[in-house]
Amino acid sequence: MADTSTPAASDAKSGRKKKIRKHKLLLTVLGIAIALPVLAIVFILTFDWNRARPWINTRVSDAIDRPFAIRGNLQVEWESPAKTMAPAERTWRDHIPWPYLYANDVYMGNPATMPVRDMASVRQFSFSLNPFALLHKTIHIPLLRFEAPRVDLLRTDATHNNWTFKRNQEKSRWKLDLERVVLTDGVLHIKDAVTEADVTAQVRTLDKDPTYGVGWTLSGTYNGAPVKGGGKAGAVLSLKQQSTPYPIQADMRSGKTRIAVEGTVTRPAKLAALDLKLELAGPSMDQLYYFTRVLLPTTGPFSTSGRLIGTLGEERKRWVYDGFTGKVGSSDIGGRLEYVTGGKRPKLSGNVRSKQLVFADLAPLIGADSNAAKQERNADTLQPAGKVLPVEEFKTERWTVLDADVRYAADRVIRDKALPISKLSTHLKMQDAVLSLEPLEFGMAGGTVRSTIRLDGSGREGKSAIRATAKVAARKIQIKQLFPQVEQIQQATVGQINGDAQLSAVGNSVASLLAKSNGELKALVDRGTVSKMLLEMAGLNVGNIIITKLFGDKQVQLNCVAADFAVTNGIAKTRSFVIDTEEALITVDGAINLAGEQLDLRINPQTKALRIFSLRSPLYVRGPFKQPDVSIDKGVLALKAGGAAALAAAAPIAALLPLINAGPGEDSDCARLVAQAKEKPTAPPPGKTQRR
Repeated sequence: MADTSTPAASDAKSGRKKKIRKHKLLLTVLGIAIALPVLAIVFILTFDWNRARPWINTRVSDAIDRPFAIRGNLQVEWESPAKTMAPAERTWRDHIPWPYLYANDVYMGNPATMPVRDMASVRQFSFSLNPFALLHKTIHIPLLRFEAPRVDLLRTDATHNNWTFKRNQEKSRWKLDLERVVLTDGVLHIKDAVTEADVTAQVRTLDKDPTYGVGWTLSGTYNGAPVKGGGKAGAVLSLKQQSTPYPIQADMRSGKTRIAVEGTVTRPAKLAALDLKLELAGPSMDQLYYFTRVLLPTTGPFSTSGRLIGTLGEERKRWVYDGFTGKVGSSDIGGRLEYVTGGKRPKLSGNVRSKQLVFADLAPLIGADSNAAKQERNADTLQPAGKVLPVEEFKTERWTVLDADVRYAADRVIRDKALPISKLSTHLKMQDAVLSLEPLEFGMAGGTVRSTIRLDGSGREGKSAIRATAKVAARKIQIKQLFPQVEQIQQATVGQINGDAQLSAVGNSVASLLAKSNGELKALVDRGTVSKMLLEMAGLNVGNIIITKLFGDKQVQLNCVAADFAVTNGIAKTRSFVIDTEEALITVDGAINLAGEQLDLRINPQTKALRIFSLRSPLYVRGPFKQPDVSIDKGVLALKAGGAAALAAAAPIAALLPLINAGPGEDSDCARLVAQAKEKPTAPPPGKTQRR
């Protein structure tokens, strides 16, 4: 029989066979694609995962370089994360079932270099896993949950702790994608030999709080002082949603020092941004150093409130305490401070201002506050009885922890009437443990006192020792405003005081620095008038005092007032100290011992005209700073009185002669004294004896 098939029919039949084969292949691939997940699900649901515990324990222990074990049941189930989430927190992905692994009684120990004990344990550790992400070498965990965890963090010295894990130097090809973390009741215990901390935090679940999901309380000791506190945080810590704020609130106390925060954290996986209301209070700002490691000045009782904004990168962290206001003692305070890390050392910068400063609130800065106030702020040293100059040492060991650039100004100063200071401003810098005030400026008695102070606490002069230099310039100090309570000065037309000082020293407190100081002090008044009554009282001119009282006071021309002291090893000696008027000349000589806090000055009044009943005699100002004694040269008075008594028997009129003073008959060299006082003082290096 002849073959009736044609080439076209044969090609059609071949095409149908190819299509059938393609369909079969497609169905086979599709079947495998469906079967693999089904088989994986069946395997996951039916496999006894407890058989994998030894393998898991070994691999994890090797990876973290410390003991790890799952000691309880290990199982896997399929669950939807939405079941355990609040409705407002759910997304569409949370309704998709994922494998959910449950591990009971999980334990982690300390590394081999630390004492043998538990570092962490958890009653149940569970997480959901996206199996399809594994195909892309991604471990996608939508939810990680810890039930009743306990963590014990331990540090035995500066280089040994149990929370530092070794890092794999090779970059992993796998990526961890963790979205949320949920914590239930647990315990966190910290024992740190470096900060002398032994603190325990108890964590509890809050079921009915609309904002917070967990609360915690804290107790223990920190830096040897009892510490306690508490706070709240969100139930679910979102590590995936960058814009989801995580609420936190905390209130911590150590003794009388309090730190309270309330606000939110965004991107909590990296703590990339914080926006908190921060309240601080305590007996002294320097007490915050134990909590923050930020060096702040010694003050009286304080309280502040402001906004804390933090941006925390891996290499650079930036904290801004913005718009804060508060009180230090009885003074108000406010401004903006910024703390930045990432350089050679952290840096604190900003501007602080007081609308009204009570001058006494500055006393703790140099240790000049009362012993009761020192005890309140836990000062290391109390002021000895009888000492005036502050002996409390500066804490130079803290000066190396940061650099600083802070400006401070007080618009109005409230002070005692005897201290006519009107305003204050300074620019504080700390660089490489060298503290400088450039300048420190006071408005005083209508003029200014401008100082440049430099304190080198780097340790170049020895442990805790400070090399200090100070330059002080007083300009246009109005004498009337300087002595507002002296009636005779208020009636005068006395001029103004200009003065300069330059000192250097090595020490570690105000008292020790002044006790070893070297340099010069000069002051000058070169015009004006002065009360005649003051001059007569200074010269003990009894008759003229009575006459002035009867017929009224008058003003006499002031030629000059010039003072010039040389300071050598804490002893300020007069080179010249003269008050020269048209009617009297008063000179002062002697020394002021800054180390022993002793005065030894002799005031020599001399009149330039005839004085009746003058008991003119040198006056002595002697004794300790705290209670100096003013006395008359009794020997001179005795000679005058004895001479008068002897003459009285022979000639009563002659008995008045010893009591009559004819005056010195010449003026002082005011031009020379003024020129000398106007010379700029110089300060020799600390410890060097000055020669002149």
